[in-house]
Amino acid sequence: MSNSKPVVVSKKILIPFILVTSLFALWGFANAVTDPMVQAFQKVLELSNAQASWVQMAFYGGYFTMALPAAMFMRKYSYKVGILIGLALYATGALLFFPAAQTESFIFFCLGLYVLTFGLAFLETAANPYILAMGAKETATQRLNLAQAFNPVGLIVGVFVAQQFVLRNLQSDDIKDFSVLDEASKVAIKTADLMVIRNPYVILGLVLIGIFIMFLISKMPQSKDEGGMPSIGDTFRTLGKNKKYVLGVVAQILYVGAQIMCWTYIYHYARAIGVDSVTAGNYQIAVFIIFFVGRAIGTYMLRFMSSGKLLMYFAVFAALCTLGAICVQGIVGLYCLVAISFFMSLMFPTIYGIALGDLTEEQSKVGSAGLIMAIVGGAGMPLLQGMIIDVGGNGVADTKIMGVTEVNFSFILPLICFIYIAWYGLRVFKRHEATDDVLHNA
Repeated sequence: MSNSKPVVVSKKILIPFILVTSLFALWGFANAVTDPMVQAFQKVLELSNAQASWVQMAFYGGYFTMALPAAMFMRKYSYKVGILIGLALYATGALLFFPAAQTESFIFFCLGLYVLTFGLAFLETAANPYILAMGAKETATQRLNLAQAFNPVGLIVGVFVAQQFVLRNLQSDDIKDFSVLDEASKVAIKTADLMVIRNPYVILGLVLIGIFIMFLISKMPQSKDEGGMPSIGDTFRTLGKNKKYVLGVVAQILYVGAQIMCWTYIYHYARAIGVDSVTAGNYQIAVFIIFFVGRAIGTYMLRFMSSGKLLMYFAVFAALCTLGAICVQGIVGLYCLVAISFFMSLMFPTIYGIALGDLTEEQSKVGSAGLIMAIVGGAGMPLLQGMIIDVGGNGVADTKIMGVTEVNFSFILPLICFIYIAWYGLRVFKRHEATDDVLHNA
């Protein structure tokens, strides 16, 4: 009898796997192009840090609102139909930026992002468990990490577009004090800048229509467990009793919050040490490149180390880098902030795979919704961090808290998140994987 490990992706489903994997880059693009918009809207519309963080509240709040309805829909229909609805909603939200720019309404822009993330909720609720189901359970977490490795490709393209076609072209970014301008100049600059913000989203919406057509005409493998599903109440009760799943949802909430805080407020951190937003964009490109490298290395390491143990190690090193970003002033602190992303790279798909690892496919469809709803961590925590940064005023280094500027101190929030994730990885390893590790290495 062969002891060889099952293949990660079989040849017969390679084309569907590639198609679904392309979606990971699509929502990566949306994440990356939106993060710099917090600072862009803040400058153009003269918002406080907390007010501007409503961009993230709208973006990640959409995930929370739509993840469970998406899962309920996919209990009845196929993953392919869920993906098509997701692409349609994603395109609609992106195209709403056109009327939002015409009306010059911040609320309208937030509404566009909210609808856009309805689509992302459908896509992620479908794509993540679909990838897990495309092969043997033993290689499911590795397969999801492989698919998620293409997420940073979208991130890199997104931040490049934000930097080169948005931030570089904002007239308001060249003005030190926007509030001193006369009203006519303000209106002219605001109108021009909102058009600059609009353009990438409208182009994205048109691209998404093309991708929708591609999925519509493609044959996709069906879910294995369609028909004969248990009641939704039974499924919820089963999930509620599964501590690895419940604690995994909490870990995912904290991970997403930490990720968005580290990526959104890198611009504020850079501004505090005198780095302009375009140069800060270069640092964010570096963030996404090392995020990509970290995910590739982490996926490879999963061949030799259990998921829980590797998650624990990566979380511990992320926490140490976060301490550096808090305590070290100047450019070295910024380097520490950039380095966090290497260790964050493994976390989302690994927590996802661990949490769903013991579930049936039907339970995974509903369980996936809980893990996608956990993305709401990206809505609430950046708002809280923005409030910390606003303690001394609308600037980023107006006062000191415990000997460091408020922007440095605000990274205590992701530090707490990484400590919990390290504990979760350790718990999973000790309670669920330690015996398997011994047998594997025997």
